[in-house]
Amino acid sequence: MENPTKLRLLTTTTFILLLHNFFLAAADLNSDAQALLKFASTVPHLRKLNWNPTIPICTSWVGIKCNDEGTRVIAIHLPGVGLYGQIPPDSIGKLDALRILSLRSNFLSGTLPSDIPSIPSLQSLYLQHNNFSGDIFPLPLSSQISVLDLSFNSFSGNIPKTIKNLTRLTSLNLQFNSFSGALPDLNLTKLRLLNISHNMLNGSIPFSLQKFPVSSFEGNSLLCGPPLSQCSSLTSPPSPSPNYLPSMPFRSKRHKKLSIGAIVGIAVGGFVLLVLLVVFLFRWRVESPSSHCGKNEKSDDFGSGVQASEKNKLVFFDGSAYNFDLEDLLRASAEVLGKGSYGTAYKAILDEETTVVVKRIREVGVAKKEFEQHMEFVGRLGRHPNIVPLCAYYYSKDEKLLVYEYMHTGSLSSLLHGNRGIGRTPLDWDSRVKISLEAAKGIAHIHSEGGAKFTHGNIKSSNILLTRDLDGCVSDLGLAPLMNFLPTKSRCIGYYAPEVIETRKFTQKSDVYSFGVLLLEILTGKAPLPSSGQDEVVDLPRWVRSVVREEWTAEVFDVELMKQQHVEEEMVQMLQIGLACVTRVPDMRPSMEEVVKMIVDLRPLDSSENRPSSEDNRSNVVTP
Repeated sequence: MENPTKLRLLTTTTFILLLHNFFLAAADLNSDAQALLKFASTVPHLRKLNWNPTIPICTSWVGIKCNDEGTRVIAIHLPGVGLYGQIPPDSIGKLDALRILSLRSNFLSGTLPSDIPSIPSLQSLYLQHNNFSGDIFPLPLSSQISVLDLSFNSFSGNIPKTIKNLTRLTSLNLQFNSFSGALPDLNLTKLRLLNISHNMLNGSIPFSLQKFPVSSFEGNSLLCGPPLSQCSSLTSPPSPSPNYLPSMPFRSKRHKKLSIGAIVGIAVGGFVLLVLLVVFLFRWRVESPSSHCGKNEKSDDFGSGVQASEKNKLVFFDGSAYNFDLEDLLRASAEVLGKGSYGTAYKAILDEETTVVVKRIREVGVAKKEFEQHMEFVGRLGRHPNIVPLCAYYYSKDEKLLVYEYMHTGSLSSLLHGNRGIGRTPLDWDSRVKISLEAAKGIAHIHSEGGAKFTHGNIKSSNILLTRDLDGCVSDLGLAPLMNFLPTKSRCIGYYAPEVIETRKFTQKSDVYSFGVLLLEILTGKAPLPSSGQDEVVDLPRWVRSVVREEWTAEVFDVELMKQQHVEEEMVQMLQIGLACVTRVPDMRPSMEEVVKMIVDLRPLDSSENRPSSEDNRSNVVTP
């Protein structure tokens, strides 16, 4: 009797323990579900998540993965689903078995709740391409983290020495944020990928990090040491403020007083320079013609200023397939294609097989020899599949003409904004990505082959011309350096970087800004020009930022694009590229080569749908 009693007691105890464990597991999974439902109900999203408590969480909830036993949530993958706003505390942070969190390519903003990076089991955190801000590194980080990607956000503060305690860390990507201060010595033996480029870091690169390539550090103007340029002996200790003044180390401790003679000389010299400047400005105002965009022009032909003694002096470039002279060109039937910032473009039809574009440029500020040398350089630079080739030019005192190949499909501007009524064929997303990439390649070629100081200076959608196959080609190359004015009418400056308007000087970084505005135009369908009957220009970057900030993200994208399927994630990533380009601080903008790479990375696979990134391909592996 005793043995059967003990057996029954043991069986009952085992059953109770199993039942207890079952209810514990169910309670854990239920708490995970409640935390996720709080997140979904608090954070708006453009795509339906289909998180419903009446269906199994582990097999039916979008983006959710459970462990093999089906008792806990271990991974969340929600890239590019249109999440916007702030993440509430006590939501995702309560998933204490979570190993992978991917919320990349959304519009999440505000500070990151401290309970997320401190999830004890967290191994991979992907938050890139959002609008997070604030200082993340005072927050406790899980010691299990192996991959940390916070790139393309607005995180700030210092990178602390305590990050070296993350001994499992293999990948750290902090590029395109606002981190500042000195870079700590991160002697992490497992670290294989490091990118802290395009921040506001300063000081020397620690020895333990010098093994990483230049691309890991570029875009931090006050960072020095291998693999970047050597630190100057005059470099002051790292400053916690990005507003560091390079002139400070040159101040002497002993201040020598200037003699009275020197003071008088400086005063007289300054007065003379001021007088000369006033005289120059007065003469310029009196003698120069009106120099603003959109001024009234004569309706005469483009050859009205050609001098009889200079006929047949049309200069062709080597390799040109055209066979006509200046007289043939002047006899051609011509129609006005449009009036741009620097002149008027005409379509000239010489015969049934020869059609060219003639650009009549005004207010050239250089002499003939310099003009000719510049045109020869531009002609060579334009030998690229994504640049409209300059075929020939003509120069006289009263007339300057440029001859280009004719692009049959017109401009990107006309395809984006023309005839938005009934019967319009919208420009689809694939075509917009293709044109964006080709235009970026053209501008990158200009920057790399033209030299560090050579710029385009007039990047806008009307200067992106298209072939019959919708190949994007950059036009108006090399005109800005020839002009003696900068267009200042509001309808001409919608693409200009803030520093161009202030200094009247173009740089390659200002070209990047203009291209960023172009990307925002492609995404939104809105032109950075005055609306009808208005003088005020549409500040497209400011408008996009304000819409995202006010959590009306769905209003950003062109309604013609919102009708397409499986493109939301790419659109979000392209938007982040555009916003990176229009950052107000020039040194924080990427180079055009980097922009090309980022657009290429939108589509790592050939498939036009469901293009997983390398991170998603790794998502099934939950251990580092």
